[in-house]
Parts: sequence; C-alpha cells; structure tokens
Amino acid sequence: MRDLSAGPRVLLKRLRELMAEPLEPQERLDRIVRQIAQNMVAEVCSVYVLRSDGVLELYATEGLNKAAVHLAQLKMGQGLVGTIAASARPLNLSDAQSHPAFTYLPETGEEIYHSFLGVPILRTGRALGVLVVQNKAMRNYREDEVEALETTAMVLAEMVATGELKKITKPGLELDLSRPVSIEGNSYGEGIGLGYVVLHEPRIVVTNLLNEDTDQELQRLAEALGSLRISIDDMLSRREVSMEGEHRAVLETYRMFAHDRGWVRKLEEAIRNGLTAEAAVERVQSETKARMIRLTDPYLRERMHDFDDLANRLLRQLSGYGAKLSASDFPTDAVIVARAMGAAELLDYPRENVRGLVLEEGAVTSHVVIVARAMGIPVIGQATGAVALAENRDAIIIDGDDAKVHLRPLGDLQRAYEEKVRFRARRQAQFRALKDVDPLTRDGKRITLQMNAGLLVDLPHLNEAGAEGIGLFRTELQFMIASTMPKAEEQEAFYRNVLKQTGGKPVTFRTLDIGGDKVVPYFR
Repeated sequence: MRDLSAGPRVLLKRLRELMAEPLEPQERLDRIVRQIAQNMVAEVCSVYVLRSDGVLELYATEGLNKAAVHLAQLKMGQGLVGTIAASARPLNLSDAQSHPAFTYLPETGEEIYHSFLGVPILRTGRALGVLVVQNKAMRNYREDEVEALETTAMVLAEMVATGELKKITKPGLELDLSRPVSIEGNSYGEGIGLGYVVLHEPRIVVTNLLNEDTDQELQRLAEALGSLRISIDDMLSRREVSMEGEHRAVLETYRMFAHDRGWVRKLEEAIRNGLTAEAAVERVQSETKARMIRLTDPYLRERMHDFDDLANRLLRQLSGYGAKLSASDFPTDAVIVARAMGAAELLDYPRENVRGLVLEEGAVTSHVVIVARAMGIPVIGQATGAVALAENRDAIIIDGDDAKVHLRPLGDLQRAYEEKVRFRARRQAQFRALKDVDPLTRDGKRITLQMNAGLLVDLPHLNEAGAEGIGLFRTELQFMIASTMPKAEEQEAFYRNVLKQTGGKPVTFRTLDIGGDKVVPYFR
C-alpha cells in the first residue's frame, strides 16, 4: 500500500530548504512553484497574492506565460481564483473551462490546461491569496494532493505575513494584510488615542512549520490536549464559576471542542503530512475559521469565537508562550486590543503607556470599562473583528468621540488625528495654567474644587489638577478588580496609603457601592 503522506513530507522538506536559502523574494517564489509542480507532477503551478485593492495578482508561475507575472489580475470573486479567495474554500475540477466561474486570461496561455486544483492561502481565517496547480489531462486531484497543496499554502502565508513580498509589490500598492481598516463600535469612554496595537492575548506566530519526527509531534499534541482538558475541567470545578450562566456555558463549549474527535483527527492528519503540532493547530484553526466566518447564524458565529479561543489556548500550551509583552517590547503609545478582559488585567499594563482600549465584547457597565474610564483612556466596545484584523505593532487610532477604530490608517487620516490630539493638548495646557488661579466667583466668593478618584493611579492627578482634595473616592473599584472579597486589614492599609499620598488633603470615601450595575462574582 502506498504511503500517501510521503509526498507532502518530501515536498515540505524541500520547501524548508528553500526557505532557509538566502534568496531574493521573486527567486524564492519561482523556485517554490517549480518545486510544487515537480512534486505533484503538475504542468502548471501558480501563486496569486491578494492586494489591498481587492485584486489577486499573479506573483509567480511555472508552466504559464512568465510575461504574465505581475500583469495577470483577477478581482475578488472573479474567475476560479477569485472564487476560491472569496469563499476561502478549495476548488478541484477535472475540466476548469466548463465551470461557470471560469474567466479566460489570454496573457497567461492557460487555455490548453483542463484539470485545476486551487486552494486559498490562509492566515487566521483570512485569504491572502490562492495557490493553483493545473494539468492538460482531465482528472480530479486525489484527496492527498489537495491536502499537500493546502499544507504547502501555509509556507506561502508566512511569506506574505512576514512582509517578504513587499519588495516585489508594485510601487504605490499594498498587500491585503496591510490594508487600512475602519471598525465601528460603541463608545464607552471619550477621547482620542494614537499608537500601536498590543493584542491582549497575542496570536502565537508559528515559525517552525515542518516536523522532524512525526511520532514525537503526535506525542506533543496528545500531551498538550491532555493539559488543556485538565485546565478546562479545573476552571469548571472552581467555586467562583456558578452552576449556570454565560461564563459556564462558554467553558462547557470549550470542553466540548477539546474532546471532539473530528478536530483531533484533523490535527493528527496534518502532523502526519509533515507539519509540527503548532503548525497543525494553526492550519486547522484557519480552515475552520474561514468556513465559520461566513455563517450568518449569530449563535454559530459566537461558537467560532469560542473555537478560536480554544485553539489559541492549545497553541500556548504547545509553545509554552506567555501572553504578555515584556516591558522592553511594550510600545510607549499602546492601544490594547482584546476580545474581552478583566479590570485587574488592564491594571497589569504600564498605565503611562496605554492610550486606549478596544474590546470586541463588553458593555458600558463592565468592570474593565469602568476602570478604563477612571484611568482617563478612550474605550471602544463591540468592535467586531478587531482582534482578527489587527497584528501586534500595527498603527491604530481609537476615536472615543465617534466610536471608531482605524487600523493601519492612511497618512492623511493619521495627520488629521494628530492635529486633533495637538488641539486637545493645547486645551489641557490652558487648563493646567489655571491650576494656581484662586477659584473665586465674580462676586468674590471662594469655592472649593476637588477631584474624583477610585484607584491609586488616580492620585498623581491631585497635584497636577491643583485640586484641594478628593471629593469622592469610589471605594467599589477595589472590590471590582479583586477576585475574592478583600480583607478588612487590606482595605485599612489601602485607605491609609491613599491618605498618605494625598499629603493631608481631605478625602471623602464613599460607602461601598456594590450591586445594580456593579456586580462582583464573589458577592452573593
């Protein structure tokens, strides 16, 4: 019996050698398509890359007219290649020209080829391009050949994601991964923030795609899955997770996915085809997400988020990766982008560097939003798709006044917002210049100006604002960022610290304000 996985393994081994050689991007691509064609006994192998203007451009080919490279183009949804990119699904045809979506490009010379296999080049569920093989004879490609081409497309996805292809992109054009995106959400905190994306739970960048030892990778996967299942069971058994409600439902969904045999079989199959355990998770995650992202049912789309979170947890188990950036890597102008997060997690970040918070979920009454507003940073909630579309260190603008997030903004937009920020800074400077002016009414009566606070991070504003004291210290914030009921002695020490830092100025502590819109999980 023939080992069908030997072909993909041999191909991946040769591609790994090609990726390690010091080649220019065009030469590397040309040699990759030549290698794929030889391995799959195909007369044609072509790579189309998606540009930010929605056009799929031919970047390399073996078998078609070489003069068509960087000239042949198809719009998203146009032709077989455009259909694959739009649907993020493979097409396997014995007679391509009889397919209703077929579009003839005379400059390529492809009219003599009948059989056609095209797969999307995927990253985090987004199609970045299309990889195609063709033959003159009419035939359907075998399942193992489809699998091999899909696995190979991962290598090309990394070339696109790392920016290597920018060198051979026409001047004035950008690839889709770097296109500007604007997202509308709900404004939960006013203000404008300019900076760079910090993903709260960054995606693991899998750099080692190809395995050296299949059995060892299968063992690593089994151990990571075992640890993941134990951690989910542990979370479900904790007392603070109530027996019903949204939190428990999400964890139950995680447990269902983690024990799903179909998912595990796909992961094992990808490893047997030559991928590392991490690359197998990334590939299956990307393919599943590409299918589910087009669903219209809101319940099923929500389950896609749960599956995505679970796959990311598994990647972290496999790589032993810590979620947070080190202090040296943390940008001075950071905008935190998260699906959801807790209030205490926000306070883990260096406050002086945080310029804004973007959440895919959350409500105006959620703890993290209340704390963010107390910190004086703009907040956008319900920003659907922000996590998938953003990459760490992408330029970002958060507009809490208009409830918009601008990812990778164009220069004109960036400059317009920079002017807005400068205008706000001038106004703040005018306010600061008034801090030493006595607060007198026109008829000569003196009034007392005090500030609100709720966290230790608020206290430096006391002198900056020229306030005479704290008129309202919101005691509930300490309870909202804690995971258990704070002890009386801890509260006493905290309040003493507040009084010490205010330097003898008056402080009015509010009686604890819990309940209503301020729910804490440990308080019954």
